[in-house]
Amino acid sequence: MITEPVVRHDFRLVPAALSLWLGALLGLLWTWWLALACGAAAVLVSLGLLIKLRPARSRWWAGAAALLVAGLLLAGPLGLRLNRAEHDPLHGLAQRGTEVTLRVLVTERPKPVRSAGYADQQAGPRSVVIAADVLHAERHAEPVVSTGRVALLAPFATWSEIIPGQEVTASGELAPPRDADLTVAAVHVRGPPVEATEAPWWQRAAESMREALRNACAVLPEEQAGLVPGLVVGDTSGLSERLDREFTDAGLTHLMAVSGSNVAIVCGAVLLLLRLLRAGPRLSAALSGAALAGFVVLAGGEPTVLRAGVMGAIALLALALGRERSVVPALAAATCVLVAWDPAMAVSFGFVLSVIATAGLVLLAPRWAESLHRRGVPPGFAEGLAVPAAAFVVTAPVVAGMAGQLSLVSVAANVLAAPVVAPATVFGVLATVVATAWPAGGELIVRLAGPEAGWLILVARRASEVPGAVLAWPSGWWGGFLALVVAIAVVLALRRRRLRVLLALVLAGVLLLVVPGKVIAPGWPPPGWAVVACDVGQGDSLVLATGEPGRAVVVDAGPEPGPADRCLDRLGIERVPLVVLSHLHADHIGGLDSVFEGRSVGAIAVGPGRQPGWAWRQAGQIAARHRVPLLELDLGRRLEWPALSLEVLGPRYVSEGEDDDGTQINNSSVVLRARTPAGSVLLTGDVELAAQADLLAAGTDLHAEILKVPHHGSRFSLPQFLAAVSARLALVSVGSGNRYGHPNRTTLDTLTADGALIARTDTDGDTAVIPDQTGPAVVRRGK
Repeated sequence: MITEPVVRHDFRLVPAALSLWLGALLGLLWTWWLALACGAAAVLVSLGLLIKLRPARSRWWAGAAALLVAGLLLAGPLGLRLNRAEHDPLHGLAQRGTEVTLRVLVTERPKPVRSAGYADQQAGPRSVVIAADVLHAERHAEPVVSTGRVALLAPFATWSEIIPGQEVTASGELAPPRDADLTVAAVHVRGPPVEATEAPWWQRAAESMREALRNACAVLPEEQAGLVPGLVVGDTSGLSERLDREFTDAGLTHLMAVSGSNVAIVCGAVLLLLRLLRAGPRLSAALSGAALAGFVVLAGGEPTVLRAGVMGAIALLALALGRERSVVPALAAATCVLVAWDPAMAVSFGFVLSVIATAGLVLLAPRWAESLHRRGVPPGFAEGLAVPAAAFVVTAPVVAGMAGQLSLVSVAANVLAAPVVAPATVFGVLATVVATAWPAGGELIVRLAGPEAGWLILVARRASEVPGAVLAWPSGWWGGFLALVVAIAVVLALRRRRLRVLLALVLAGVLLLVVPGKVIAPGWPPPGWAVVACDVGQGDSLVLATGEPGRAVVVDAGPEPGPADRCLDRLGIERVPLVVLSHLHADHIGGLDSVFEGRSVGAIAVGPGRQPGWAWRQAGQIAARHRVPLLELDLGRRLEWPALSLEVLGPRYVSEGEDDDGTQINNSSVVLRARTPAGSVLLTGDVELAAQADLLAAGTDLHAEILKVPHHGSRFSLPQFLAAVSARLALVSVGSGNRYGHPNRTTLDTLTADGALIARTDTDGDTAVIPDQTGPAVVRRGK
């Protein structure tokens, strides 16, 4: 068998890159003095090497000279820049929460900050974070001398259309920066942008092209339409919170950020076309460079995009021009240039991922692929396994520290995703270019990216649903260092046969002990279940068995898509004859769409309340999209199934007045009595004091063996109401660590004093009620 010669990489610039990176990192995380100390140490070491080595005889003399330059940069301009940022006047004012007025230059696109829906607040982005450079600052009309970098936390509605290159005036309250970079302060902006200038023409052109892509994607299904712009230019504004979380859990979130892989795909497609046309190396390099510049402009030209452009182009151009040995020095040189240009790169997780991912693909992946090939794995499959495995090993420590979790399904998910990433990106870029001048043509091309996006969504969703797919991990730099130690230990163990056997035994033990504990041991769902309170976070979703296999009634759908769907999957529900929305607050209707996924639904039922207006319109749109009727449940109405009956007990009265705090919407909740084999269940939505008093005053028979505690166990429950129910089992649907103080201790104590057993979804997970000889019994699935 003929083997390819081993490429000997040139590591002479690596010490300079590492010293520059480490010095900037320490200077930003702790103090600028450490950057100065690292620079001085690098200078002393390099001078010693330069004196000892001779340029004509030692190939490392050039590396020592580069180390000297890096040390001088750290001890000089970089150290001074870190010092200015650390002692910027705005930094001190931020500690006191001072009000200021700033004139800034926007440097990056607004990043939406998503919030979960609750009460009358719709889920989605309510604010944006915008990076900007300070041009002028004033405090009480007095100038403040600052040239620092700030992060604007501004309202989404008025600031989301701002694009890089614009100068704007903003007023707000300063706060200490969250990240340890060159940002000197965060600014909580309350008003709209003032005196905004026009952005440069190329930024306006890029924004119009991104808008053309978003419009073209409207022909795709909703989730695919939100994903394609993220795959192409990192635009995740249309991405749902559910899909974002699933991609994170599956270890695929890197696909939705502009990275070196995007650049490599675009330039690689251009190079492949040019090679088919038999273009020469210089012409190929020139045209691929033009494609690279165009893509950088399209993606926004921000610092993160420039970083990705530099990193992604290194390996591609070096390999395309037949200079494999130049990859490592080019990577080291790019690291030096980027850190010297912007020291904040040293603490950027994206920068770290770009560098080590490129290094891993260059240094590890070819060796691992060759090793697999020697063991009989076909070449194509060898590379397909080696590339994601190498990328996972080198990036796992950074991802673990960044996200506070480690995806154990990342390698498998990336192997499955890899074949469609390139075509989806190429079709998306082509659709963007075409749609700018010819929208119909852009829509036609973007349809070609739809199946690939659908496959990625399927892979992410199924991978995130694997039991134990995500391992909780300490976050921050120390968590990343711990993951690095574990990764090194695993790699070293795989190099020795005895340690490989030991590692295999450990993994087998984990599979035998942990997986059955998560999948088999709970025996979920329990046989004969009648009611299940789903763990959907800070919201409500209950499932009532109808007595027919795979068929159940759903009452409320939780605050977001995903949790209710997974709960129904675990219960094996394929048909839902009725979805009842107790009222229209976001934490009860946010997951409505996901109830329809893979299931037939008969109808959606609501009470008399129509507020908030956005939620009523959303419920109508979902019903129309899935072609199911939207029904109103009248007082006294009865519904029957073989093993379930529902009776509408309330609301007795719906107020039409102003509702500033959502109390009236809560009091418009549909109150149901469900009769099940496990006993009667009182389903109360979020009824508060007035609605509870109305039910008592009307003489309604409220007695039930099982109570769905109103409003997540809040303090707004009448003791007389709880006593009238006299439940033996109280189900509290509530999210762990919520900021509302739910459930209230007094409410829980009152229920316990009345003889009720408490079951809570925040501590017990999905909770099932089953019939027992002595009454209802509870089975907890666990978290």
